[in-house]
Amino acid sequence: MKSTKIKIQQEQSISGALLLIIGIIFISTNLRSPLTSVGPLIGTLRDNLGIPNSIIGLITTIPLLAFALFSSLAPKLSRQLGLERLLFISLIILTLGIAVRSIAGEFMLFAGTVLIGLAISVSNVLLPSLIKRDFEDKVGLMTGVYSVSMNLCGAIASGISVPLAVGMHLGWNGALGIWGLLSLVSILLWLPQLRRAGGAKTITYNPHKPETNLWKSKIAWGVTFFMGLQSLIFYVLVAWLPEILIDKGVSSSTAGWMLSLMQLAILPITFVVPIAAGRMKNQKSLVIVTAVLYFFGTLGLLYGGSYTIIASVILLGIGVGSSFSLAMMFFSLRTRTAPESAELSGMAQAVGYLLAAVGPAIFGILHGITKGWTVPLLILIITALLLLLAGLIAGSKGFAGSEKIKQAAE
Repeated sequence: MKSTKIKIQQEQSISGALLLIIGIIFISTNLRSPLTSVGPLIGTLRDNLGIPNSIIGLITTIPLLAFALFSSLAPKLSRQLGLERLLFISLIILTLGIAVRSIAGEFMLFAGTVLIGLAISVSNVLLPSLIKRDFEDKVGLMTGVYSVSMNLCGAIASGISVPLAVGMHLGWNGALGIWGLLSLVSILLWLPQLRRAGGAKTITYNPHKPETNLWKSKIAWGVTFFMGLQSLIFYVLVAWLPEILIDKGVSSSTAGWMLSLMQLAILPITFVVPIAAGRMKNQKSLVIVTAVLYFFGTLGLLYGGSYTIIASVILLGIGVGSSFSLAMMFFSLRTRTAPESAELSGMAQAVGYLLAAVGPAIFGILHGITKGWTVPLLILIITALLLLLAGLIAGSKGFAGSEKIKQAAE
């Protein structure tokens, strides 16, 4: 009788873990697809709604600003509501935002985009914390699964937006609104986590332990700037890589495929790097390799000919995948507890996405002033060097805030 009871408990534990993994995967698929589906339809949105270029560009900037503004609030809300409940609420807001955005009208388009940015900012911050809490021994593997799910669905969304809008005659409303079905399914798959939320692991705080202030931690700022600089590079490439290639003599259709190639190069590395990083005492070697990939990839765009373009794009894609994966892993590796992980994630993403929001605009301004891509690409190389310096701090063995704790102990 006792062995039967233990077996039932083990089966329930396995099924519970599988449900949680499925829930994490589906939440991950919602973190980029509502955003990447917009880019290919910008021209259609502009023409159908009569929105000038100066305003329509905000559609891609608003979510990044929302990430910057709301990321630091997510850890505080999670302490009050719990991780599971707050993620559930964020999925509901995301579904509502997708529906609102798909209603014809300029106001609804921007209102829905704000809601989408708010919802995704919460999940961006909390998923690494959830993985650290419930998969402490498998952080690298689960971060890889989460990263691949997010990037794969994001790449698919950008690829099928136009076929959905034009080929299937759904229009821009339907092509953007269809992603609400994915978020709705995610809500249903996350419901079991609300039932287990009451029995979720809790963190006990020692009142005699010095309080960790991440904003005064050198390691935390290393993680923050690494997160920000890799985000800046990624969004600059997404915004300007096709234009750079077109000016080098590549056709517009081929330039679009090169952007897709970069995104495909991201996928395998986002699975491999987290696992490798989780097995290392420090991640400095991975940081150095990532910076080298960015350096030679950008150098290829700057000075290479048509034969080096494919290699350069692949190198940049691998660099993007590696730097993103490392940034996600640092939230877990450089903290002791899930709440600290959420705090570091919120801090890094608040600052990081602010850099990402202004990066493409500054890159474009430099191009306009210099009438070429040499200066902007040299700035990108300098950014990769700064990423290296921040990464060497972030990749050091230790925990964010440990500097202050050591001083207090002494």
